[in-house]
Amino acid sequence: MTAVDGAPEMLARARDRVGRRAPVRFVEADLFSWKPDRRYDAAFFGFWISHVPDDQFASFWSLVADALVPGGTVFFFDDNHRTRAELIDGVNSPVVERRLNDGTPFRVIKIPYEPADLELRLRNLHWDISVKGTSGPFYWGTGGRRSASKVR
Repeated sequence: MTAVDGAPEMLARARDRVGRRAPVRFVEADLFSWKPDRRYDAAFFGFWISHVPDDQFASFWSLVADALVPGGTVFFFDDNHRTRAELIDGVNSPVVERRLNDGTPFRVIKIPYEPADLELRLRNLHWDISVKGTSGPFYWGTGGRRSASKVR
């Protein structure tokens, strides 16, 4: 298993939780420039899709395709929750402002996908991923890359 994160603090927390002897390789990298050095049966990401900038969405999914073996599976979950206080540039802006515990503000991409819209967008990139919503702000998706014979 390989865990990739751009924040060394998050990798340290993960490493502490699973223990040093767990079969996990921790990689500190910017996911938008990272190149996998092997292929995987599955890829998982949690609370990540909504933070992928719109102009990097297709290239991110190309990276996922490159990281998977043929027939590999993707599973993800996320939410589309954005508070009114975060919407400093309006409801149509993908940028929200959040505050750290000490009150320091920072801006982050947070795109509130509707499951059907995200599923269609992925289908247009040749993925067969079923995206389902929950009774709350959460959604999850699972599936894989459409085989070359099914790409139209």
